Amino acid sequence: MAAALRQNAAPHSLVRAPSPRMTRRVEPFRSAEEAWFWTMAALVARREGARYTAGLGNVERPCEPDDVVKCLDTLYRRRRVDLVHARILRIWGERGSAPNAAYVAEKSDWKLWREALDRLEWPLRVKGIVG
Repeated sequence: MAAALRQNAAPHSLVRAPSPRMTRRVEPFRSAEEAWFWTMAALVARREGARYTAGLGNVERPCEPDDVVKCLDTLYRRRRVDLVHARILRIWGERGSAPNAAYVAEKSDWKLWREALDRLEWPLRVKGIVG
């Protein structure tokens, strides 16, 4: 019986070990802010000519950058955020840092930044983008 099973088994050369991409664990973001900075970095890189290929980064993420943008767009269409929120997210996202409420010049931006990210947090959690 064992000999018959061995005869029907695939040759050793056809058996493949799982690729590293298949065994890596998908890691959601810790917050909407972290997801937003990652998204903006990817969008800036794309604008500058980089080509994005899923699964090649150091950490496997549960989404594409466009998925985060779509969540923001849905909030905008439902009038949960305004264009000014999106503008502040874009400006500070491209800078790679959040506005600082301690600076008078940034206090208004910080308020809009927090409002937008607080409203973006739930849709990203529902989709599994934020853990």
